[in-house]
This record gives sequence, C-alpha cells and structure tokens, in this order.
Amino acid sequence: MTSTFYESFLHLESGESYKGWSFFNNNHISDGEVVFNTGTTGYQEILTDPSYLGQIIVFTYPELGNTGLNLIDSESKYVYVKAIIAKNICLNPNNWRNQVTLRDYIIKKKIPHIFGLDTRTLTYHLREIGVVNGYISNKASKYKKKQIPSANLDLIRRVTRYEPYCVNNLSNAYKSFTSYLDLNTIKDLDLTIIVIDLGTKNNIISRLLSYGCRVYILPATSDYNLIRSYKPDGIILSNGPGNPSIVNYAIQMIKKLVHHSNIPIFGICMGHQLLNLALKSTTFKLKFGHRGLNHPSGFNQFAEITSQNHGFSVYKTSLSNSLVQITHFNLNDLTIGGILYKVRPIFSVQHHPEASPGPHDSDYLFKSFIKLVKEVKELNIRLQS
Repeated sequence: MTSTFYESFLHLESGESYKGWSFFNNNHISDGEVVFNTGTTGYQEILTDPSYLGQIIVFTYPELGNTGLNLIDSESKYVYVKAIIAKNICLNPNNWRNQVTLRDYIIKKKIPHIFGLDTRTLTYHLREIGVVNGYISNKASKYKKKQIPSANLDLIRRVTRYEPYCVNNLSNAYKSFTSYLDLNTIKDLDLTIIVIDLGTKNNIISRLLSYGCRVYILPATSDYNLIRSYKPDGIILSNGPGNPSIVNYAIQMIKKLVHHSNIPIFGICMGHQLLNLALKSTTFKLKFGHRGLNHPSGFNQFAEITSQNHGFSVYKTSLSNSLVQITHFNLNDLTIGGILYKVRPIFSVQHHPEASPGPHDSDYLFKSFIKLVKEVKELNIRLQS
C-alpha cells in the first residue's frame, strides 16, 4: 500500500479556504453545494444515495472507513456525491463484512476528496452562514465562480430510470435487511406496488420485497395513465435530489393520483415534498438542511429517532387545507415531518423509514402502509363482488 498523499484545497464561495490531503492528484476541479452529515455510520449508503447528486459532503464524524465497504450496503450502483470531506480516513478497517477499504474504493471510483482538515470548524461555519457552493482543487487559489448545479435545475431527471422494470424476489443481497421482521406474518401477501423513481434507494425496494410485494419501479416522468395501467395496489413516492417546486410534471401526476384514484400512496422525503405540493402546500430551502441518523421526529408525547437527508421543507403555514393532518414534526426545529390526507389512504414523512444502518424506529411505517394497502384491496374486492 502506497503512503503517498497529495496536497488538496477546499475553496468556499464565502471566501474561506482549507488545506488537506488526498489519495490521488486530482487535476479536475470538483464543485458543488457543500453540506454536512452528522451520521456516525452509513458512509457507503451516503456515497451511493441519489439524493446527494451534485453535493460535496462534509462528514462530521471524525473518522471514516473503520468498517470498510461491502457488496450489500450500497443504495444504488453509482456514486452520486460530488466529493468527500473528512477529518481522518481509516486505512485498515476491521469488520467481518469488509470487502474493500474506503481508501481503495475512493481511488477505484476516482471520487474527489479531501481529508486532514478541521471538519468541526467547517461545520460550525456552515451552520452559521448556511450551505454554500465550493470546490476542491489541488491549487491553493481563492474561490473562483464555477458552474455549480443551480437550485432551478431538475436533478430528478438525472437520476430516475428511463424504463420501467419489475422486481419480485427477495435476493440474497436484501436478506440481511429483513432479520428484524417477522416474515411469517407477511409472506403470503401478493401485492403490486409501484415505486415512482425520483432517485430511489435500494433499501426502499428491499423493504417492500421483504413484505412479499411485486415491485415495479417507474420513471419519475411516468404519466397517470401509465401508472394506472399496472393496476397497482399501492404507490411509493421515493426520495430524490434537488428543488421539489420545479418538478411540475411529477406534481401534476401526483395530483391526478390523489384526486382521481383511491390507491394508497406513501411519500418518502422528496416524495413527501411533492405530495404536499400536489396538495397545494409550498416548500422552502432550509439554511443548512437535515442530514444525519439521529434527528428526533414526532408529535405531542411521541418521538422517534430518524434518518434524514433533505435541504428543503414544507411550509407549516401553507398546510391550511383542513383535509391535511400533521403527524410528525422535526423536533429540532419544528419543521413539518409528516402528514396524513384525511379523505384518501395517503400519508408521507420527511425522514427515511427504510434507513439501514441506523435506527429502525420508523420501520413501522412500511408495515402500516402494507396493512393499509391490503385493507383497501380487500375492500375493493368486496365492493366488486
């Protein structure tokens, strides 16, 4: 193993520069929105999560790579983060599932990165001024304006699948995620669930497969008639990157599903935001977002520890519709964390109930969704008989 390190620099739009190191000499400038994640685990999931498209991730946990990486925990086939910022990167991981070191993975995938800088100071700065644009370079120059993804770009079109496909078997790759469920109570279900792919994570699909569902993943650009042609028993609106208010084609499609069908719908993260926009709410950009594994979410005397990853939120004052009930708040800043549509079998949450590793406090939401789907399906069968 070579111990050669190369000088690397992080330059922020706010004027600050930080010096660190990298494992290879990056001759290209890697630019994006600099955000921070407070999770103590889950770096493999973060690197491969489509919701992080175009973003430079500051990991606040002081050392990455302790457990290496494996073939199971990736949320997709690709690396979506623009770059990695870390204090330390472990060169000798120790874990029974380790198959490749983070260092070797970074080099193989050519992921722009910088380590060895003070991530506490950087995170404090981002909390004070909000997320900013920045770039990583091997040159110690001041910030120069780069072509950084705008908030007005439709990032969902960049991550969604172009063609529908079906998954109906719980493969070995997914079995490790289902060990905490009583599969004996659900294995006989035969439900057809559509996932609208706004940038969906593998774990969402794995949760549905664990409940015996036949899962169709459809592009975010799918129209109402195409979705109905699959005769779904339920619909998942997945997570995804970017500004939800500009994804008008998805908002209009969801609006038709809400008002012209009685299909149970479950929105997750971006899906939650788009559902609320379809219900005539509005969204806004958070100062520095919610990204981590320990965000409390709940209502009144109920609270759960959740995994979150989003930079936008639903305006509380825009939920004037008496048919919409708030079910969750983010208990750190009281932003909207979940809603229920009273006249349809529809609900959504801002956090990630499928998250793994991390807390499983919210996995009951999948069980509730499957129960709701089953009850609606049985009701429809009785009405038709």
